[in-house]
Amino acid sequence: MHSDAKSATEKRQDFRAALKSGKLLRFPGAFSPLVAMAIERHGFDGVYISGAALSADVGLPDIGLTTLSEVSARGGAIARATDLPALIDADTGFGEALNAARTIQTFEDAGLCGCHLEDQVNPKRCGHLDNKSLVTTQVMVEKIRAAASARRDKNFLIMARTDARASKGLGGAIARAKAYINAGADAIFPEALADESEFEKFRKAVKVPLLANMTEFGKSKLLTAKQLSSLGINIVIYPVTTLRLAMKAIEDGLAVIKSEGTQESLTKKMQTRAELYELLGYARYTEFDKDIFNFKL
Repeated sequence: MHSDAKSATEKRQDFRAALKSGKLLRFPGAFSPLVAMAIERHGFDGVYISGAALSADVGLPDIGLTTLSEVSARGGAIARATDLPALIDADTGFGEALNAARTIQTFEDAGLCGCHLEDQVNPKRCGHLDNKSLVTTQVMVEKIRAAASARRDKNFLIMARTDARASKGLGGAIARAKAYINAGADAIFPEALADESEFEKFRKAVKVPLLANMTEFGKSKLLTAKQLSSLGINIVIYPVTTLRLAMKAIEDGLAVIKSEGTQESLTKKMQTRAELYELLGYARYTEFDKDIFNFKL
């Protein structure tokens, strides 16, 4: 509602410039626009939109059941709520090469700053589960080429995620990453690496920006921003963290209401009405409304 908000074009330019700066960019996951606003308020560099968190939020497991229209609608709403760049999970591109091309244009139109496509067979599995199946390198290369040639804003970031570490080992994952970069990927997301030494080897092998996924309860050791920074990682995501925090607080709160018959004891753990209104910029809307209605012909 305020005209000084950044356009998608500006956000993409800012994102590219930040990636070039060499500093580690921290992107917590947002499963709703309001969460994205909180992320911005806390001074993070960007917002990550996780397929796992979005599917969980609509009551589905993360196995590729959500569609392009659902994901882009929710992703666009989240991206619009903040001046930070938003990076979205495109799963396997919602189909084959032509679908991947359409996915890129749909995400551009929704105001997102970049997305990642993964080399799993559809239906996909969460990247930190066992027995993931991969498409051939050739199939993935075709998807990336289609995606790269479909984009209209050169600053929209196309990231390739490889899930090859589990079945092909680190060497196999690096070989795939190189093929994806040659096909036009701007950045690489090596999923489910085990530890610092694997990130280090990956960093030595590829020259483009690298993303580290610091998801809880997964295959990767949770490394600090300082450790990731010294390893030369460019982006770190905390994909499902905010959802896990919120759901635990909700579960605990519901148990209290059930047993105590009132939420009285929970109010000290809640965001207050005043804090919510402040985060939403309530006063700005009132001001805007007044200016419009007080306009004289």
